Amino acid sequence: MISHLLLLAAPSGDSVIRGKTPDSEIVITTTTRCAGAIHSLTWRGKEFINSYDHGRQLQSASNFDAGSPITAETFNPTEAGSRRDDVGFTSTSRLLDLSAKGNELNTKSLMAFWLAPGDRSGPHLAKNKTLLSNHGLEKRIVIGYRGRPQIISYDVAFTLPKDEAHGHAVFESLTGYMPPEFSQFWIFDSRFRELAPLSDGPGEQPHPVILATPNGSHAMGIFSPEKQAKGYGRWRFAPEKVVKWNCVFRVDNPAPGGRFAYRHFVLVGTLDQVKRDMSWLSAQAW
Repeated sequence: MISHLLLLAAPSGDSVIRGKTPDSEIVITTTTRCAGAIHSLTWRGKEFINSYDHGRQLQSASNFDAGSPITAETFNPTEAGSRRDDVGFTSTSRLLDLSAKGNELNTKSLMAFWLAPGDRSGPHLAKNKTLLSNHGLEKRIVIGYRGRPQIISYDVAFTLPKDEAHGHAVFESLTGYMPPEFSQFWIFDSRFRELAPLSDGPGEQPHPVILATPNGSHAMGIFSPEKQAKGYGRWRFAPEKVVKWNCVFRVDNPAPGGRFAYRHFVLVGTLDQVKRDMSWLSAQAW
């Protein structure tokens, strides 16, 4: 399927989907610049995504050991593009297919490696030998879930090349880079269905994460019902004026050619609304 799609003209990555909420609407925008990754998410007058370079989107990525100890970013297929794409208007990632209608978005793409061959992440040299990977990514996004308009279902699937063998994979199945005014970090403790303050970390911990404005007027949360072990991370990059959350899965000896699918829910609203919807999600029989 992928080889056939590569013969076709690249589709436009520009699209918009919308979902009505009681007092506003959620609007999600993708761009050709980011190869169909989420460039913008707005609700009630607020932008939730800090889409600056080609790493700061609402998007997916992965990282692999590639035959030597795993190091950050050194074999790192990334949905929106590469580090060298920087703030430019094009992406090294290749969008293969996009459909957007009403409140639903579907895309297929090949992800660029974050580093170009010869580049380094800190002291570590890139392990990839090409700019564009042969790692496929599919996503399906629907605004609204089972009558709850401010829950966004977000399903992703990574497909590995058949000719690559790895001992360890890190799937950053979803991450969101947000403006710095989302400065309050919270966890949702499903045992008590309560929020608790979360330190800057940085790094992962086991509870769903919520980032909110200080007054709680706007918040975004991440929840995955997947039973396998996962981590929810948070970061505050003060010099860069951006904050981040993610959901991560780790897989040993991922099968060459394997497909790795993950379900998430992104929750948008006030802090109280996000807490309410996360409590409802955590009570479902997954």
